[in-house]
Amino acid sequence: MITRLAFFVVLLLSPFAAVAQPENDRTAVLLGRLSSRADLKPLKTVIVARDGRTVAEQGYRGHTASESVNIKSASKSIVSSLVGIAIDKGLLAGPEQKIASILKADLPADPDPRLNQITIGNLLSMQAGLGRLSGPNYGRWVASRNWVRFALAQPFDDEPGGQMLYSTASTHLLSAILTKVGGKSTLALAREWLGPVDGFRIGAWERDPQGIYLGGNQMAMTARSLLAFGELYRNGGRTADGTQVVPADWIAQSWQHRTNSRFSGDDYGYGWFSRQIGGEEVHFAWGYGGQMLYIVPSFGMTVVMTSDESGPSARTGYRDALHGLFGRDYCSQSPNLNERFRPIVKKRASCKNKIQQRGYKVRRP
Repeated sequence: MITRLAFFVVLLLSPFAAVAQPENDRTAVLLGRLSSRADLKPLKTVIVARDGRTVAEQGYRGHTASESVNIKSASKSIVSSLVGIAIDKGLLAGPEQKIASILKADLPADPDPRLNQITIGNLLSMQAGLGRLSGPNYGRWVASRNWVRFALAQPFDDEPGGQMLYSTASTHLLSAILTKVGGKSTLALAREWLGPVDGFRIGAWERDPQGIYLGGNQMAMTARSLLAFGELYRNGGRTADGTQVVPADWIAQSWQHRTNSRFSGDDYGYGWFSRQIGGEEVHFAWGYGGQMLYIVPSFGMTVVMTSDESGPSARTGYRDALHGLFGRDYCSQSPNLNERFRPIVKKRASCKNKIQQRGYKVRRP
């Protein structure tokens, strides 16, 4: 059965979705109905943008898109962008650069030789091989006196470049590396390098005992700010005025499949997840509790969802409910959404032609 949310997505993706009724009005009504969904109770805000224009914005239970929220691990995608910029500026050699020489002051006294094999790319794709410091191991890591040294002292659970071992410590090592090669804090670099992005701003951000900003967690910003970052990536790393902020080839590298999550099976690149939904490739950043940034390049679509960050989203099924906003429930019944709805699109195109023949203008969504 096609859910209301799946139908909402179908309408958004249809080329001639609204001939008579404005798209933003229709979408706003559909978003407003989400408040009655019991499985979406943690949802705070949703913003939908199409081709650089905000189609609809909705807050739930008193929340707004202008309030600050902890985007959790969705911040890993932002750290990835800073690494790409650092490479473009020549501060880093590239994804294949080894990290041991940069972090040599924090290596263990008797280091495992495999530490010399870990690359920048391994950290970005969660394939460093070091024991995970997320989930049940997160607490003891952030309780340590030196987060970088603690991370580098973990025993290897796999070889560098092996299976995906999701760990916020890997992204934190990238923050430490950026701080060293950039000569400034990661926050200062982010504000400088991402400064040209209109509407983007990082608010509060936690630091480790040495003052290094926590790479990949505890970053605050508004839903609108997260949307601005997503729009930057959707637009090939360029701002609305054409300023190239993130290299386009870095975005392509970041979205390239490098490994898979053992928990969800989703593809993972350099700080970004990817999956097929409705026959289209969707790239997304995902933070604990349901902080989501979705980008569908083929449809020029960017969607942000923020949620209550106090509870998990994966094992409760809430993350899957959020994926349902992109029609996953419907797609499980119809492998190719576009094929299923092509007759509707053709019918609307025919209707459009007839209206134009009568001298009326048709506004494209």
